[in-house]
Amino acid sequence: MKMESPMGLAAAGSLAPAPASPASRVRLVAELALLFIGMPLAMTYAIHTYRVSLILMLQPVLIGLILFLLWDRTFSLKRELGQGFPLGELKWIVAIFVAGGLAAAAWVWLSRPADFLSLPVSRTRLWIIIMIFYPLLSALPQELVYRTFFFHRYGPLFGNRRGLAIALNGALFGFAHVMFGSAISIVLSGALGLLLAHRYTQTRSIWAVWVEHTLYGQLVFTVGLGRYFFTGVSVLPHPG
Repeated sequence: MKMESPMGLAAAGSLAPAPASPASRVRLVAELALLFIGMPLAMTYAIHTYRVSLILMLQPVLIGLILFLLWDRTFSLKRELGQGFPLGELKWIVAIFVAGGLAAAAWVWLSRPADFLSLPVSRTRLWIIIMIFYPLLSALPQELVYRTFFFHRYGPLFGNRRGLAIALNGALFGFAHVMFGSAISIVLSGALGLLLAHRYTQTRSIWAVWVEHTLYGQLVFTVGLGRYFFTGVSVLPHPG
């Protein structure tokens, strides 16, 4: 069920009216740039200059932003988690995934046959671990930050300009993957970000985008695209 909001674009759990003062809008724009442009650049620098593990940096950042969201009195986690989505939306999610998944599998198979299904075949145990933990440890925190947090905190900046909000959200989600050092990871993530932003503004449901994000994330590591989402840095920092 789509939730209509007098605020225009906002998370399902948003409770407060849109900020009206120009000063608050400037502050929010600066904050958005710092968090969604500055932070990925800083993490990229730390990874490639000091060989700091992405895992050691990413989880505290995601947890910190989620805690900031929960601390916000204008946000209701219960309301956010209680927003479902209709069966018809699930059919679209599955249909688009099947089409995209077949295209991705065909591309890997034709252009990089050695990578096709390499993880589930040669490193089955690792693949199973990823399949189990990816939905909760990666997809859900990312959606809470890039969809729930983004649209709760910055959605009011866009008013009813849904297309602009979707475009920026998708671009920022793609840009966040600059740390992997591959144009392919940025482009693929940006395309997924556009799809997820569209889905979230349609349904206002964290569960809809969580399901969709999970499907594509598991697809990446199954068909042989995982190499584009790996920094090459171990969990422990480089000794220097």
